[in-house]
Amino acid sequence: MKVFIGVFLLVCAFSKVVLATPVEEVQLEQLDKIEGELELQRDWAKYRWEKASADCYKNYWVNYCLGSARALYRQEIDPIRVQEVELHEAQRQLRESLKNQRDAQRAAERAAPEKAAERTANQREYDEKQKDAATRAADREQRRKDAPKRAQENKAGTQLD
Repeated sequence: MKVFIGVFLLVCAFSKVVLATPVEEVQLEQLDKIEGELELQRDWAKYRWEKASADCYKNYWVNYCLGSARALYRQEIDPIRVQEVELHEAQRQLRESLKNQRDAQRAAERAAPEKAAERTANQREYDEKQKDAATRAADREQRRKDAPKRAQENKAGTQLD
C-alpha cells in the first residue's frame, strides 16, 4: 500500500503541470486504475466490517461490539477516503484540462477559413431551399384557388352528347 500511495502522489504532482493531451490521457487512465484499487480496498473493508457486525450478534454485549467493529471500519476507511478525495480532485483537473483543450481545438476549427466558407455555402443552399419551398407552396395555393374554375372548364369541355 505504501508503493500505491507513492505512485498516487507522484501522479498528483504531475497533474498540476499543463501537459500535452496524450500524456494527460495516460495519466487519467492511471488514475482510473488507482481508483479501481481504492474501490477494491473499500469493498474489502466493508466486507470485513459486515462480517464483524454479524459476529457481534453472537455476543452478549452487542452494542459495544458493534461500536468497536464500526471504529475499526472507520480506521480502515478514513485513509482510503482521503486518497479518494485527492484522486478525484486530480481526475477533475485532468478532465477539465482535456475538455478545455478539445474546446480550444473545436473553436480553432470553427474559425478556420475553410469552415467559414463551408458555413456560408451551407447557408446559401438553405436559403435557396427555403425559397424553392415557398414558391412551391405559393403554386400549390394558387392551384387550390383555381381548382373550381378548372373543374368547371373540364366539365364543360368533356360533355359527350
